[in-house]
Amino acid sequence: MSRANRQLKIIDIISKHDIDTQEELVDFLRKEGFNVTQATISRDIKDMGIIKTLAADGRHYKYTLQSNKENSTSDKFFSMFKTAIKSINSSGNLIVIRTEEASAGPVAQYIDDLRLEEVLGVVAGENTIFVAVDDPAHNERVSERLRNLSGSSRG
Repeated sequence: MSRANRQLKIIDIISKHDIDTQEELVDFLRKEGFNVTQATISRDIKDMGIIKTLAADGRHYKYTLQSNKENSTSDKFFSMFKTAIKSINSSGNLIVIRTEEASAGPVAQYIDDLRLEEVLGVVAGENTIFVAVDDPAHNERVSERLRNLSGSSRG
């Protein structure tokens, strides 16, 4: 799998889990099918501008994407994802995402690259994306994850 896919998955993992060590991140990535070494992850962490911040419990640290780092491809996709989203709504097993004009394709690709296990497929038009979720019971969890990644509370 490509470096960009791996880095997008790293963003997904650290946004969902409090990862404290590179070894822990390697384990998560291997479970997702990425054959990586600690040295590779170390380079990714540096390239992506990932830093350690205090976790919510106030006793441990976790990896976090540094917000002012814009150099890597995945950071550009992530930044584009955050700025292109206009709304995220859901019903049943379908999530409907509205984007800025002509942004649906790249945003849909970013969502595909996250490889969320509950997502069956993603279809994009010009400014609308349909995300099919495997079970209506998972819809709110996936919607919330996408809202968190986009920094949006917009419904």
